[in-house]
Amino acid sequence: MAYQRKLGRTADQRKALLRGLVTNLIKYGKIETTEAKAKEVRRIAERLITLAAKECDNTVEVTKTFHNEKEQVVELVVKNDAPSKLHARRMMLAYLYNMPEEKLADESKKEYRERTKDVKYPVVEKLFEIGRKMKDRKGGYTRIYKLGPRRGDAAEMVILEIL
Repeated sequence: MAYQRKLGRTADQRKALLRGLVTNLIKYGKIETTEAKAKEVRRIAERLITLAAKECDNTVEVTKTFHNEKEQVVELVVKNDAPSKLHARRMMLAYLYNMPEEKLADESKKEYRERTKDVKYPVVEKLFEIGRKMKDRKGGYTRIYKLGPRRGDAAEMVILEIL
């Protein structure tokens, strides 16, 4: 039995295609593609969502002390990722493409920078939000709707969406 569908592409083309489809599925919530591609994307997306669901609330509070200009000791409490959540974040970053937020039509460059300065990797943050919502589920995070054959080559078209 084959490990995955070949999708009529070489290995590097197939990996790039699947990475792009998974990234778009997480960013937009649903994609329209062929049935064979959707089944492969679902396998990968479900694994990433499971990883996000396990690690979404895994944070640690750290107290940092430092001296300011007036030689006063200042303590600051910061919430950091636990080591396992940091590892999960890096595994997600290794697979997903970084798709920055789009600039709105009526937004200036300065407003765009101000709005997006805190979120460096919006797709990974969205994946952790999805994981937080799906925390109580035991799997089955996606749904496939069949649309019928595509005109031209009669490939079965589907919509793959996150529940």
